[in-house]
Amino acid sequence: MNGWILAATLALGGGGAAVLWGVTTGPPARRILAQNLATSAVCPALLLLSQGYGRPSYVDLALLLALLGPVGTLVFARLLSDDLAGERPSAWGLTWTAAGLGLAAVVAACAAAGPGRAMVKLLVIGVLLIAGNVIASRALAGGFRRVGGG
Repeated sequence: MNGWILAATLALGGGGAAVLWGVTTGPPARRILAQNLATSAVCPALLLLSQGYGRPSYVDLALLLALLGPVGTLVFARLLSDDLAGERPSAWGLTWTAAGLGLAAVVAACAAAGPGRAMVKLLVIGVLLIAGNVIASRALAGGFRRVGGG
């Protein structure tokens, strides 16, 4: 076991525990936020595992997850909008912790990959992961301040 695999194990363990707690307890809004957090924990872990095992195909899976994870969260939020009408969960702490984890994993993977196409792909994954999950979390929590209807 190397450092990459250990870091991925810690990311999956901590993120998995938070996701499991969010999914098993609480109202539907917390469960949807936990689904969003699952994307935020698994995608950086895939990037770390890609480096640990030397399998670039895991980066492609992370790209797919970073792209579709927040979209899935917003689809669930739209489908369950009647159930979410009265409750607006606030998950700023988890959202920014997950964004920090994603940023750390992307920076570490970029440093290991070096300049080139692989680094550009990792940076795109980082932007999609962080921006998508922050936007999805804020949309579930009632939108952004000073934005009409959002």
